[in-house]
Amino acid sequence: MIFEIAEIEVKEGEEALFEAAVAKAVPLFKRSKGCRGLELQRSIETPCKYRLVVKWETVEDHVVHFRGAEEFQEWRKLVGPHFSAAPVVGHTRTVLAGF
Repeated sequence: MIFEIAEIEVKEGEEALFEAAVAKAVPLFKRSKGCRGLELQRSIETPCKYRLVVKWETVEDHVVHFRGAEEFQEWRKLVGPHFSAAPVVGHTRTVLAGF
């Protein structure tokens, strides 16, 4: 399992609109090759900052299949207007799990 982690900062005052747009976009991820789920986390200290964690079977499922698909274009149309800066995106894999 690969985790895409996108650090997203939204325009102040548009947090609820952004969260609604992400909720509306969930079906886009569900029908994408290799996507196994997502989670949206909101910073407590800085409420306009979010972390989107998407579970993919492979990095290619994200960077090739999803980003090259119409679903990605729709995703950006829904959430992009709320960004205050370009998201910072990286990929991780679990190397140690505790509890």
